[in-house]
Amino acid sequence: MVRANGAVSLRELARVVQTSEVTVRRDVRALEAEGLLDRRHGGAVLPGGFTRESGFPQKSHLATAEKTAIADVAASLVEEGEAIVVGAGTTTQELARRLARVPGLTVVTNSLLVAQALAHANRVEVVMTGGTLRGSNYALVGSGAEQSLQGLRVSRAFLSGSGLTAERGLSTSNMLSASVDRALVQAAAEVVVLADHTKLGSDTMFQTVPTDVITRLVTDEPPAHDDRAATELQALADQGVQIAVAGTGSAAGPTGGEQVPPGARPRRDMPLPVQRGRMAAGQFRGPGGGMTAETLERTARVADMRRR
Repeated sequence: MVRANGAVSLRELARVVQTSEVTVRRDVRALEAEGLLDRRHGGAVLPGGFTRESGFPQKSHLATAEKTAIADVAASLVEEGEAIVVGAGTTTQELARRLARVPGLTVVTNSLLVAQALAHANRVEVVMTGGTLRGSNYALVGSGAEQSLQGLRVSRAFLSGSGLTAERGLSTSNMLSASVDRALVQAAAEVVVLADHTKLGSDTMFQTVPTDVITRLVTDEPPAHDDRAATELQALADQGVQIAVAGTGSAAGPTGGEQVPPGARPRRDMPLPVQRGRMAAGQFRGPGGGMTAETLERTARVADMRRR
């Protein structure tokens, strides 16, 4: 399946072979050890080394439910009449589809996919950067894109990437994309990172946003077996990043108990973090603050193992 499609999600693999994602994940690790494939973002891709980047067709099929839930929560942060920048990516594309409902909004973007999602939104003004088109992710990059962002000032930047760690922040595997993302960050008063749990703990070649520049992270609840993601979330919270955890339908929503139906937009009165270092209920912050009991237990267990 990987050879035929270039990439495949763990969920799809589990469905095809009729087993659990836990079993599939273990088998994928074994195949990676043999050099037959690489694990990436909730799935597997053809082996290609540290700098290899999956194209849009492959990325669009990975962690789709998680991206939808993350986009719902991120959209609730945007107010009427705001001016924001939105970077390239499949998660930010999902966000753009929801922003079409926000009146008086101005969106600056280097992503053709984001612009396309907003093309028929009569009450949203879309401003495209210049630059050279990268066909793999339908984004404008290069000096033209960076120069068009000079002198720009907006309230928020919404960015995705290939990996996120507390030590290094957000990173991507392409130098040109990283350079434009840094220019987007410079234009914003606040930086919101959109990253599903499979990107937590992954570190790729080019840093885009250092951890101390990230204001908020919107992510999904890590699976019970994913100690790495839970530990990374705790480390990010300890460094002052505000973290909102989106539900994916059956799980609790971003308020830590309220259900968010799939595809529905969270209400604007849902409590979300408004100050660095302070967390709303149901969100990760500090040693145990706001964590679910399962995540807290996993984090404590990993920390205890490391001390030993």
